[in-house]
Amino acid sequence: MDCRVVVEAAVPVYDVGSADEAVRIAISKTGEMLNPDLNYVEIEMGERSCPHCGDELEPAFIAADEGLVALELEMTVFNVERDEHAARIARKEIGQRLENIPLEVLEVEVIEDADEDESDSGTEGEEAEPESGDEEAIEDQLDLDVGLDDDDDDVLPEFEELIED
Repeated sequence: MDCRVVVEAAVPVYDVGSADEAVRIAISKTGEMLNPDLNYVEIEMGERSCPHCGDELEPAFIAADEGLVALELEMTVFNVERDEHAARIARKEIGQRLENIPLEVLEVEVIEDADEDESDSGTEGEEAEPESGDEEAIEDQLDLDVGLDDDDDDVLPEFEELIED
């Protein structure tokens, strides 16, 4: 099974004046650490809320020109047996590249495999391949394939006109 895993990272940034600047720097810094090895990891701003009242807070906490930014890193993990296995793989892969940055798994979502859905519904609507002993069907298929290339004579004069212009 395949899983989509979302991991929260607390990324420190320095010499920032605003929360927006801190978020931009944190995303850039995280992208540099993950690339090129993990360029398939999506980086987004994290969501924070007040633990007492539940009000939404900005994703960055700024004090004395230094900030701590909450980012959500999302990646897909393929061919795992359980959700916990996918979470461990994501934490390990991302954690190896983000040194000294705490990570917490927020969500693990199982991705429904489209191939399984097609195999369950059978071969309805699909064109069957001719068997090796069915020579007439093979010849018919070859005739169809060759018939597609009949317009090649028209392509060259048009190409020559473009070159002349």
